[in-house]
Amino acid sequence: MTTSFGAATTSATLKDPKLQIPSFHGLRSASASALARNALPLPSSTRSLSITRAVSTPVQSETTTVKRSKVEIFKEQSNFIRYPLNEDMLTDAPNISEAATQLIKFHGSYQQYNREERGSRSYSFMIRTKNPCGKVSNQLYLTMDDLADQFGIGTLRLTTRQTFQLHGVLKKDLKTVMGTIIRNMGSTLGACGDLNRNVLAPAAPLVRKDYLLAQETAENIAALLSPQSGFYYDIWVDGEKFLSSEPPEVVQARNDNSHGTNFPDSPEPIYGTQFLPRKFKIAVTVPTDNSVDILTNDIGVVVVTDEVGEPQGFNIYVGGGMGRTHRMETTFPRLAEPLGYVPKEDILYAVKAIVVTQRENGRRDDRKYSRMKYLISSWGIEKFKSVAEQYYGKKFEPFRVLPEWEFKSYLGWHEQGDGKLFYGLHVDNGRIGGKMKKTLREVIEKYNLNVRITPNQNIILTDVRAAWKRPITTTLAQAGLLQPRYVDPLNITAMACPAFPLCPLAITEAERGIPNILKRIRAVFDKVGLRYSQSVVVRITGCPNGCARPYMAELGLVGDGPNSYQIWLGGNTKQTSLARSFMDKVKLHDLEKVLEPLFYYWKQRRQSKESFGDFTNRIGFDKLKEHVEKWEGPVVAPSRHNLKLFADKETYEAMDELAKLQNKSAHQLAMEIIRNYVASNQNGKSE
Repeated sequence: MTTSFGAATTSATLKDPKLQIPSFHGLRSASASALARNALPLPSSTRSLSITRAVSTPVQSETTTVKRSKVEIFKEQSNFIRYPLNEDMLTDAPNISEAATQLIKFHGSYQQYNREERGSRSYSFMIRTKNPCGKVSNQLYLTMDDLADQFGIGTLRLTTRQTFQLHGVLKKDLKTVMGTIIRNMGSTLGACGDLNRNVLAPAAPLVRKDYLLAQETAENIAALLSPQSGFYYDIWVDGEKFLSSEPPEVVQARNDNSHGTNFPDSPEPIYGTQFLPRKFKIAVTVPTDNSVDILTNDIGVVVVTDEVGEPQGFNIYVGGGMGRTHRMETTFPRLAEPLGYVPKEDILYAVKAIVVTQRENGRRDDRKYSRMKYLISSWGIEKFKSVAEQYYGKKFEPFRVLPEWEFKSYLGWHEQGDGKLFYGLHVDNGRIGGKMKKTLREVIEKYNLNVRITPNQNIILTDVRAAWKRPITTTLAQAGLLQPRYVDPLNITAMACPAFPLCPLAITEAERGIPNILKRIRAVFDKVGLRYSQSVVVRITGCPNGCARPYMAELGLVGDGPNSYQIWLGGNTKQTSLARSFMDKVKLHDLEKVLEPLFYYWKQRRQSKESFGDFTNRIGFDKLKEHVEKWEGPVVAPSRHNLKLFADKETYEAMDELAKLQNKSAHQLAMEIIRNYVASNQNGKSE
């Protein structure tokens, strides 16, 4: 459906954008705060009356001067995220202004330049989509695949928040690319910026009541917190808005102002002119399924069912977040903690209340401390709950008991529960390019498949008929896209952010460096006698912002200088434990000096089935550091196997030359070729 959106408002306000927004001096007046404090809880049945108990609206003050970050001023003067981006897009310059660079994030894009090029900067833009639950239609996937070739760098990147990233788009092509995404069932609105980002949910298309509710809830939360003022469509499709109908419960929850959550008569009823203090991340899941890293989000929502599996309501966690700043102990990663339980019909109101609590009270003076985790750390969970309850209009019920979490990758073949299958495909670092990209497109196009992106940067092919299983498996294997049993276990759980050359925050390598680092870790495993089937969760980021969630890893490498990393230890395979900083300034070429003694000590001293992360926490960092400092090498037992791959020198040298082109050893390449051959033949003959 295509409708005109906000045309009258837009034409009136864009004539002089600088004069449209009054000065901002705080989101709430003293009288409004008092009203909110004294508001009586209303039953949910009264919400439809939209009784205004308190008004949350920008007010002017002649006496109070509140320090604000530069970005807050950009937002205030932007006429709801339009100016000066709308003017900058009309110029022939290859880049945009500082203010527009901040605003375009709300539209789902970052301005970048190649940091490895010397001389003048060559600017381009990264575009990030917004795909609640990681859902991608067949039409949108094929569109993104085309755009990557036509306007990007020829690759698609799957992100840790279940979205696409398209790199290398030139400014002159931005409107074409954005418009094409919008017209093909996609969106980039709110994928970046100070607002709710993409909402995560388990990507598995399981036809089960709890999974279906989790995915529906994620989509409804995404709709509830989507910007309403039309700025996105004004700039990229000339004011047209491409809509799918919203569930009535979403519209009702957004418009409800029973407890002073909204800006009355504002184009942005929830966000106002200033939006949120910083990014805001939400995930929804079901008990046991921690494929979404639930505790790393500002809000974590968990479906709660009764004994027969019928959904009853939701547990809510709050206050997670990964970002920090080196050498500033006042910044830190944080796990979300339990807030309470709400009946399933109240979840949108509860989420809105939490978002508004952060909107009203999160810091806007220093962006390092603007995430909700710092508000909760400062206030404590009980005060935060009390304030959120004022906006919710009732008390949160006690948090329901949950079973233990486990990480689920959903790789390989699985039944959906409706007679069809889905196939989870491992994608190293989420980067789809080359032969993989071509083959994936052929399969997705031929069988008219929809796909889903996982929070671990993998892809799931959905709604596959049983008769298609063998030809799809064979086609993918022949292109080197192996079934998970043929992928190194280290690679299965590893993640890295893009980092160099385009990320402006990167201090050192991550995505480009992780393949070789994983090979070196595997070599250390071999040296100290750890089995191939054993693994650790490895995550690498080029800076401390934590995009690949390294602070949840068993082994996290966080860039802290050129070719240098902070080493973090102590996360676990379930993604429920926060890692801690173990060593600073470990040079890339010295990694083995630290990892070899750690892994050897783990092999020798671990308890039955004890993971590496749990082992490091039990032993303690002091003992581990002592072991590293005294390390003189493992006691090497005689090998029981002598697998000789090369019978003659000529074959070895030929393989070695080929391997060097792929940054591999001759042995690694030979083993890879053998595994691919075995997989291809087995896939062609099985079932």
